[in-house]
Amino acid sequence: MEKKVSIIVPVYNAEKYILETVACVKAQTYADWELLLVEDGSSDTTRQALFRMQEESPDERVRVILQENSGAAKARNRGISQALGRYIAFLDADDIWEKDKLEKQLAFMEEKQAAFSFTGYEFADESGKGTGKVVRVPDTICYKQALKNTTIFTSTVMFDTEKIAKEKLEMPCIKSEDTALWFQVLREGILAYGLDENLVRYRRPPVSLSSNKLEALRRIWNLYRKAEGLNVPYSMYNFCFWAVNAVKRRL
Repeated sequence: MEKKVSIIVPVYNAEKYILETVACVKAQTYADWELLLVEDGSSDTTRQALFRMQEESPDERVRVILQENSGAAKARNRGISQALGRYIAFLDADDIWEKDKLEKQLAFMEEKQAAFSFTGYEFADESGKGTGKVVRVPDTICYKQALKNTTIFTSTVMFDTEKIAKEKLEMPCIKSEDTALWFQVLREGILAYGLDENLVRYRRPPVSLSSNKLEALRRIWNLYRKAEGLNVPYSMYNFCFWAVNAVKRRL
């Protein structure tokens, strides 16, 4: 357990991508990991694909956990509750890690004595090929900075449970539950350390609908007002910075 990494993947209707995502974990240069695939009641053939994978390519480090459809937050929390590793890393079912991601991030966390770290990443097309648009990350982010810039991307995050108790890593069951967790942890005075290196490919659909953009606006506003309890002026202040930074990441 001393340096084992528990990788938590919520899996829902991911038949097109999940085997590639599993393959990127198996290809890691750092081998002391466990992969917890929380199958969240998919309605496609994802579950069958995972069972077939286990039969054809058995790996004792890979565990499939089944549950009825409950959403990403509960799926990640189920994985965290069953994790055996010292470190918790998150990976979405359609994203891809570079092969040295774990090795480099663990070395970085040891160097910085970090409880919470995240890395740079690259936007990718539907096939998983990088588009060349790489998101750079700052050396550190504190709570007040995170409110203005949600640059911490889920599939880049790693926590050290010797420094932050596992119970404090449970995601709230609200929209944008991952960002809500980052806020919760940072609000306690913990600093997040950024490894400014492109170690993750973030797969995005070719077209982003305007309704999705409006939903993102609603989600961040609700985080400020309901989850964080910020007053309207301070929410507006952070919201303006958030919007500018969100646009910059995508240009």
